[in-house]
Amino acid sequence: MARKVNYGIIGCGMMGREHLRNIMLLPDTRIAAIYEPDQQMRRAAAKIAPEAMLVDSTEALLNIEALDCIVIASPNMAHVGQLEQMAQLRPLPVLVEKPLFIHPEDRPRIEKLMRDYPAPIWVAMEYRYMPPIARFLERLDEATGGLKMLTIREHRFPFLHKVGAWNRFNRSSGGTLVEKCCHFFDLMRLAIRSEPVRVMASAGQAVNHFDETYDGRTPDIWDNGYVIVDFANGARAMLELCMFAEGARYQEEISAVGPAGKIEALVPGPGRFWPGHLGPPPIAQLIESPRAPRGPVAIEIPVDPALLEAGDHYGSTFYQHRRFRAALSGHQPVEVTAEDGIKAVLMGLAAQESAVTGKAVDMDQGIRSKLPEIC
Repeated sequence: MARKVNYGIIGCGMMGREHLRNIMLLPDTRIAAIYEPDQQMRRAAAKIAPEAMLVDSTEALLNIEALDCIVIASPNMAHVGQLEQMAQLRPLPVLVEKPLFIHPEDRPRIEKLMRDYPAPIWVAMEYRYMPPIARFLERLDEATGGLKMLTIREHRFPFLHKVGAWNRFNRSSGGTLVEKCCHFFDLMRLAIRSEPVRVMASAGQAVNHFDETYDGRTPDIWDNGYVIVDFANGARAMLELCMFAEGARYQEEISAVGPAGKIEALVPGPGRFWPGHLGPPPIAQLIESPRAPRGPVAIEIPVDPALLEAGDHYGSTFYQHRRFRAALSGHQPVEVTAEDGIKAVLMGLAAQESAVTGKAVDMDQGIRSKLPEIC
């Protein structure tokens, strides 16, 4: 019988609990210990993983000898400090939620940690592992004949409520184009296989959160935007984000076009938000539209209902953890490295800067360290 891999979890808000449910679907795994300071979230996590030990600090978690790896799903502003604490006390293999960091001045800290950390660091970019997007990436070259234009559209619901409202403010989240969108910038780099050279953005707060106050402050997080990215190989990409469009049939619509044709992935949002009177939730589609002979071909890409029940990301969290588990056992390399995490954040920071200043940002000139909207 294979030995169980023992996981420690830091942070059990919505995403942390999704990690719990999906890890527990893997064979030969065990949630050994949880650190979650919020009592409500702590109780919710204990219901999912009743055998896990509940501890009161990151240090106490790391002192549990049986642990084989850590998942960090804490609020964004805590990631860097918790990684540094792990590096100092016990550098276990770690899967850390995106974004890897949120402020430009944190980049040297992450780069030092990346150089010195003796164990695998995997940055959680769930969208890579959604089955329709994974299939999109597999078929990309043949369907397009060489990608020239990539468009990512996300039309979804507003930011959900989080403990302490940390996701309502740029200073603790990094800003919408970092917090929400860095995984889309990761997808751009992955699909285009080149590095960004220029970022242009227009974004703002149009509809959401104006009627909310926390300690006398109104949220400043953006709810819509456009981002255009030029890449070194001549390809270009665009992100369109709207966070007051939960009535859409599909949450993500991704298209790539090249000289041979077009390929699209259409991904529904969380099934728990789908209105029951409309019947079953939609199923993801992959559509290929060659230029010759003309005629789009669409196929459905369903996901196991058990995986849909385990989280809001169309099964991707399970598939990501399965591959992380394979990396832990040495059967494959880390697929989403700390360097990938850094580059995705830098693209988000550049987009935040462009939207604030109204100017394009050249990536080789670096990101300004102080911007009112993200500090």
